[in-house]
Amino acid sequence: MMPTPLARRALLGAALLAAAALCHAEKADRDKPVNLEADRVTVDDINKVHVFEGRVTMSQGTLLIRGDKVVVKQDAEGFQSGVITANPGGLAYFRVKRDGKDEYTEGEAERIEHDAKADITKFFNRAWVKSGLDEVRGQYIMVDGRNANYSVTSGPAGGVTPGRDSRVRAIIQPKHKDKAAPQPAPAEQPVRLQIAPTLSNPK
Repeated sequence: MMPTPLARRALLGAALLAAAALCHAEKADRDKPVNLEADRVTVDDINKVHVFEGRVTMSQGTLLIRGDKVVVKQDAEGFQSGVITANPGGLAYFRVKRDGKDEYTEGEAERIEHDAKADITKFFNRAWVKSGLDEVRGQYIMVDGRNANYSVTSGPAGGVTPGRDSRVRAIIQPKHKDKAAPQPAPAEQPVRLQIAPTLSNPK
């Protein structure tokens, strides 16, 4: 059975969000099919808004997004932005393989926002992000894909919320440079943190 025009437009919106994942996402994902499941889909072609609701699961290659509501918008320049939210008490989730590395970036929060034009992803409330072996927790995490760094605070949008959970928590693994392997003779060479309230860790 051929998909209806509404379903085709909904899948296009899903593909655009998937293509707008973190800049360090594996490039091969862009050529993979988008798989989408949701209870309801609403398409507003005039305002370029797609809304997916109800146990939403979206995947494309190594990219995986889960939430109870996903809203995808497109601006006049064609750039995509997406907001993934969870029902009260739940957490939205994403995971993607980093391009050129055998490691993943994954995270959870009550709300996740991605701006493809700025290449920035934000995690709000009960946020957790793991990239490779590094792991951070806070109330707000901002991942700047363009500049390959992130910041974490104990309050929304860079603020500090006093109380029991007012500390940022992080596990930052040491970055060891591989020891140089002995080189063969030329003829044999083949051709070929004070943590709270803010943490910034350029990669």
